[in-house]
Amino acid sequence: MKIVGLSGSKVGTKTRTAMNYTIKSLREKYPEMEMELIDLAEYDVQFSDGRNYMDYDGDTKYVVQTIMEADAIIIGTPIFQASIPATLKNVFDLLPVNAFRDKVVSMLVTAGSPKHYLIAEQQLKPILGYMKAQIVQTYVFIEEKDFYLKEITNDDVFYRIDRLIEDTVILSETFTAIHNAKEAQYGF
Repeated sequence: MKIVGLSGSKVGTKTRTAMNYTIKSLREKYPEMEMELIDLAEYDVQFSDGRNYMDYDGDTKYVVQTIMEADAIIIGTPIFQASIPATLKNVFDLLPVNAFRDKVVSMLVTAGSPKHYLIAEQQLKPILGYMKAQIVQTYVFIEEKDFYLKEITNDDVFYRIDRLIEDTVILSETFTAIHNAKEAQYGF
């Protein structure tokens, strides 16, 4: 199983801090799995212009191809101005409509205010559902007060991230087993 962590912003450190912990914990708990962290701040991703995702080159092709090859994706996103960042939305625009079919997607959200806790429900989940993702229903919401000097300081956040990892892996394994059983019914 291949799991990709996607840190969906070019600015700020909180989402990357949370995603670093997520990937570290994932590696410790599931060392047999292939995993990769894509931080959009480290890539020069072109704006979507409607082409097929395979027609892009360079960083853009690498990012979208890595996401398309994943079995599960953990999306980390900050909330800016009560919305997801344009860099993350651009990645969704680069991908085909069915990009997340047969993939499990979970979410980790960082925000400066508790007022933004519904952005994942109102913006991110509808996009992921439209793109056919199997969505882990609970997500991790981390506030500004949970960080100090680029470190997570709230033990409950660590617990919630670990639970998100477990839910992502279990749902992915379960979905794969169901999918394989259905495929086996065809007998060819």
